[in-house]
Formats: sequence, C-alpha cells, structure tokens
Amino acid sequence: EPHWIGLDAFFSAICFNKVEAEKHGIPAPTSWADLTKPIYKGKVIMPNPSSSGTGYLSVAGWLQTMGEKQGWQFMNGLHQNIDRYTHSGSAPCKLAASGETVIGISFDFPATSLKAKGAPIEVVFPKEGSGWDMEAAAIIKGTPKLEAAKQLLDFAATEQANALYNKSFAVVAIPDVAQPRAGYPADIKGQMIDNDFSWAARERNAILAQWSASFDGKTEAKQ
Repeated sequence: EPHWIGLDAFFSAICFNKVEAEKHGIPAPTSWADLTKPIYKGKVIMPNPSSSGTGYLSVAGWLQTMGEKQGWQFMNGLHQNIDRYTHSGSAPCKLAASGETVIGISFDFPATSLKAKGAPIEVVFPKEGSGWDMEAAAIIKGTPKLEAAKQLLDFAATEQANALYNKSFAVVAIPDVAQPRAGYPADIKGQMIDNDFSWAARERNAILAQWSASFDGKTEAKQ
C-alpha cells in the first residue's frame, strides 16, 4: 500500500554562460569530468550539499555513478576549480545567467527557465548522467483536515495535475502525459541515473560529514 505519491522529477544540470566563456576562451564542458580541468579554475559555483538538496543530489549522483573512491577523487579535483559553494540550489545557475560566473552547477528547472527568458546560457546535461530527486505528496497522519487532504491528493495524482507539472518539469509521474520541453534532450529519462534512494538516505549523514570536512572552507557565509 503506497504511503506517498511522486509528482515530478528534477536533476543536476550545468548552466554555462556563453558570453563570459567566450571572453576567457573557455570551452563548454560536456561531462562532469571536464569540470576538473585547469581551464575552469575559479569559474565554477555549486550548492553546498549540507544546506541544499540540489547539492546533495549532485554529490550522491557522482558517488553512485563513479563509485566511492573515484567519486571523492572527482570532488577533490572539482574543489580546486570551485569559486564558492552556495546555500541555494538555484543560485549557481542564476549567478551564471547574470555573468558572475561561467559555470553554475544547479538543476534543470532554473537552467531551462532562465535560458527561455533570454539568459546567455547553455544548459549542459553531462554525458555521465545526472543525480535526481522527486517532488512528492502525502497525507500527514492525524491531520484534522482528512477529507480536504484526500481531495487534494486525489487531484495530485490525476492526468490533469500531471499536465500542470509538465509546464515546469520534463519528467512527471504519468509518463504518457509528459510533452517534450524546450532545452531538454529527446531521451531525457536516459539522463537520469539509476538512483538508489535508500542508499542516499542511509549514507547521507556520513557523506555530508566527509564533504564538510574536506570542502566547507569555500562555502559562502549565510545571509
């Protein structure tokens, strides 16, 4: 018996400012591995996984696709090129869109939305795949508004609601409802890694402790 329903999925993506990159003679990356190259030194901003779910889904994705040893080696190399870590998952893409950085590691929704609004960015979906997470809904046990909650959840699971989710997200819970969205690869589901949510939840505290001990020094101060 299900205890919750998924609504839509979002996943890691790279925002690449074409104008700033051209000024510095910086090529567009095509992979996560590219971001460790010396040419990107000081030109990358990403979310801190301890304060941003977007940051954590990226880190968990790297560890799953690369393996633990290679994943941490990658993050060590990436850290050399990081300008700073933000506390917001969308901030790196917004900073890339405004020209404050060349590369922002973020997630697909702000990336494609800012591009559609005319920001001089390319949205890069790295060839190794992307870590991802989902939005979900459930009825909280003991709610005094049970009937209203049931009505809301019944609607949230409908094709009509999924069509509304598809206005912002390329991947929704009912696959047949999803229409192609501009800025995404045709096979967008192929971008999503085989994500082990149980592992990501079970290992979260240990991963964040190791990440903070290694990389927290470049995290921006909280406002």
